[in-house]
Amino acid sequence: MLELNKKIFGKITTKEIIGAEPPEIPDTKNTLEKELVILLAELESQPKENLMKLLEEQKIVEKHINSRPGAMALAQNKIQLFNEYNKKYVQTIKEKLES
Repeated sequence: MLELNKKIFGKITTKEIIGAEPPEIPDTKNTLEKELVILLAELESQPKENLMKLLEEQKIVEKHINSRPGAMALAQNKIQLFNEYNKKYVQTIKEKLES
């Protein structure tokens, strides 16, 4: 069972990604954009230990969201959109860890 109120990307919850509401365009996309900007800004002041923890958390979240990819009732387009933004966030975390 998925935790629907679990925060998975900033303030965005599972139910916002897998549910029918809000719609993908423009609402979900705009929300993901705004959260990505906030999350990336927060990375600037994080020590490496926190970055490693954030990276692990985002990997867990990705598995959480993608755990039911065949469920046709889920908003597949929004899940794909989430994956795109999560990938950008994870990539930035990895780059900061390497620098």
